[in-house]
Amino acid sequence: MSTPGNEGKAGFGLPPALWRPVASVLAICLTLVAVAWSLNLQRSLGLSLYPQQFLAAVLAFTLPLAFLMLPARRGEERATVPWYDCLLALLAFLAVGYVAVRYPQVVNLIFSKPPSAYVPGLIIVVLVLEALRRTTGWSLVVIIAAFLLYALFGNLVPGRLAGRAQDWQMLSGYMAFDVNGVFGIPMSVAATVVVAFILFGNLLGLTGGSHFFTDASLLAMGRFRGGSMKIAVLASGLFGSISGSAVANVTATGIVTIPMIKRDGYPAHKAGAIEAVASTGGQLMPPVMGAAAFLMAEFLQISYAEVALAALVPALLYYVALFIQADLEAARLGISRVPKSQIPPARRIVTGLHFILAFVVLIGALFSLNWQPERAALAAALSVIVTSLIFGYRSVRPKLGSLFGSLEQTGKSVVEIIVISAAAGLVIGVLNVTGLSFNLTYALVQIGGGSAVVLLVLSAAVCIVLGMGLPTLGVYVLLAALVAPALVAVGIEPIAAHLFVLYFGMMSMITPPIAIAAFAAASIASAPAMQTGWASVKFGWAAFVVPFLFVFSPTLLLIGAPVEIGLAVVTAGAGVWLVSAALAGYAASKLSVPTRLLFGLFGLMALVPAGAFTGAVYTDIIGVCGGVALLGMEAYRAREERRKALT
Repeated sequence: MSTPGNEGKAGFGLPPALWRPVASVLAICLTLVAVAWSLNLQRSLGLSLYPQQFLAAVLAFTLPLAFLMLPARRGEERATVPWYDCLLALLAFLAVGYVAVRYPQVVNLIFSKPPSAYVPGLIIVVLVLEALRRTTGWSLVVIIAAFLLYALFGNLVPGRLAGRAQDWQMLSGYMAFDVNGVFGIPMSVAATVVVAFILFGNLLGLTGGSHFFTDASLLAMGRFRGGSMKIAVLASGLFGSISGSAVANVTATGIVTIPMIKRDGYPAHKAGAIEAVASTGGQLMPPVMGAAAFLMAEFLQISYAEVALAALVPALLYYVALFIQADLEAARLGISRVPKSQIPPARRIVTGLHFILAFVVLIGALFSLNWQPERAALAAALSVIVTSLIFGYRSVRPKLGSLFGSLEQTGKSVVEIIVISAAAGLVIGVLNVTGLSFNLTYALVQIGGGSAVVLLVLSAAVCIVLGMGLPTLGVYVLLAALVAPALVAVGIEPIAAHLFVLYFGMMSMITPPIAIAAFAAASIASAPAMQTGWASVKFGWAAFVVPFLFVFSPTLLLIGAPVEIGLAVVTAGAGVWLVSAALAGYAASKLSVPTRLLFGLFGLMALVPAGAFTGAVYTDIIGVCGGVALLGMEAYRAREERRKALT
């Protein structure tokens, strides 16, 4: 890592006293523009704008902010901004600002290839890729560059994947001005919904909401065996559903939970693994979920409330499996409750109950009033501000200046997501203009031989491989465009197909060899990275199994008759408990290897929903009955061992 002054050796540049105020103004403007658009203030002012003009305005603030804040070499500290980054920031502002102003006049001319379309378009494409490299590294840049090369030379690709080659001038203008390019659906979701929810999350953190959830988790779980692991599961799930980033969640909550887990006697790699899995699952947990869920609603043309309801049961099964394993691991290792001195008093928690009102507002606005997600998030954010100014938490009330500072913090926090979303628009643009989307769907279906099972296994592997090292939003956009259409083509419910690819794309966060959430947790835990990664796979096993189940039986997505849904949820819950016991090696007492295998077998049978295939109801019956019998036998054996030990 370089010293703060190293960048100044590149020549003339802006010192911190100059560029930091500029970055602050850009970040505040970014947030304010997004909030204003979400509240429809432009119409109140009598302005008639294309959505793409608004998105261009957001990107005109985002790209300069990226070049000012992020060094050309990732990992270096930023002090003086070199002259070339100043130039890139100015060029980005002018090029994207030109699109924002001239969009109505130029958009209908892109296929005529005028310089007014392809010159700013080419600049925007190049600068978006460079900003993407600075925020996420080379992986996603290389993938998107491959798509752009395909757009230019797709006619040279042999076989079914051959595409229509595009002229570079037309392609540049198309990417900058067409609704399927940079300023498409991903960018629209990031610039409205994601900004609003990150503002909400930042306000919760600023006003003490994150401390409240940690304290509430301590109070709720600290008195039980293995309380530290259960606290990590609960706190990370709550925080993760707001943060939308597995790695950010690990670093935010793991600093508190991982040392606590290790102090209780858990091995370091398991402490890191439980935090990584809990943090990753936050993006699957309604009501907030991660940014990808809002994008899914746009892709499927359904409300976000429908996505959240469909995701509820699988997310609960994920956390139930994790919670049970935490409990059984504690019993197996003989780990008791959290020391009483570390558990906050109930009266402290009572003073923070007003934070729950924000979630009541959010859920009510989303599900009862059918508000757009961004407006619901802004209403919840307003609730946090008002109640925190009145009640505070831990005898502290936020200052108005710090609340205003959350606008700057939000603008800086969303830079990475907005850049990724803009880059994702390049992929969608290539898929649309070349016909690659149809060709890929056809090729995947042919490789799968028309078999849904083969195609699902193949798709799961593709999802994990493509997801390695990439942020969740970028992973989902790729998979939703490349893999989900093939699943829909063989008759799978569209929402089940999209949730399937989201689950497996996110599992790359905890699946070696590139498990960035697990590795981040391993760093905090001072544990071996690969050992933590494989322990994460074990703790997160439900996310590798449940997607196959809801694909074959959408009852787990709350689609179907109430009785069928209820039966599927109950038997799946029983199956999760049995498999978790098999993996932990403990039920009423430590399990032998043959007994663990039986627990796992009966658990998997109980997990299969009755509607998955003809006769599946019998696997449920056998699994549940067999599991109950095993539990009875183990309880009797444990009681006899205790009786003999006392005599």
